[in-house]
Amino acid sequence: MNDPRPLQELALPPDSDWALFLDFDGTLVNLVDHPENVEVLPKLPEVLSHISDRLRGALAIVTGREIRDIDRHLAPTCLPVAGIHGLTRRTADGHILEPNGRTDFLDDVKAGLAPLLKQHKGLHLEMKSHSLALHYRGNPNLEQLCIDAISNGTRHLENVELLRGKMVIEAKLGGYNKGIAVSDYLKESPFRGRLPVYAGDDVTDEDAFEVVNRNSGHSIKVGAGSTKANFRIQNTDEFIQWLNRLAVSI
Repeated sequence: MNDPRPLQELALPPDSDWALFLDFDGTLVNLVDHPENVEVLPKLPEVLSHISDRLRGALAIVTGREIRDIDRHLAPTCLPVAGIHGLTRRTADGHILEPNGRTDFLDDVKAGLAPLLKQHKGLHLEMKSHSLALHYRGNPNLEQLCIDAISNGTRHLENVELLRGKMVIEAKLGGYNKGIAVSDYLKESPFRGRLPVYAGDDVTDEDAFEVVNRNSGHSIKVGAGSTKANFRIQNTDEFIQWLNRLAVSI
């Protein structure tokens, strides 16, 4: 793990040679008990659109959410998006890439979790196209119970992996992560040949930090916690302020 420097020490680029990758929850919006209740600052879509224009399109959202969910929250701005931790990916030219793996396991896992959800308040099961996420931010004391329940429900399944995040555990198809998504973007126009910069707040972003570090880029941890990132900023509000300064500088 690194000892990250304050993000204020990162010089903003005098030109537009960055490829910028941004996590969503905990990075662009504050974390909340229910994913649907996040609040996007009114000017954020406009700021992201401006930065994307200045980077000639080399700005992508890399998130655990569905692509359509990001589009809804950032409308009218429409950006390249890697969704569900890289399982789905929209390229800069609008092409949607999805895995070929079967998703019929989702209904079985959902059914297995039904008694837990019925018995306890504060839990939320988020169904996605290629994964399901069990959120327990509304009742953190149930963390181990949630982990055990979803682990038992997926133990017999092939090519299904569990992904831990902040107050959430997710069952998803294996073989994909945010680092792979960033690597794939860096092979494509307009990201190819640029200096990668990635900002994220959770353990799910560490794979992307590794990729960016290997490519001599800038990795940014938003918030506390051990990390492989090279820079740190304290919270989402401060990161949004940094984005606003970036929008003015490039």
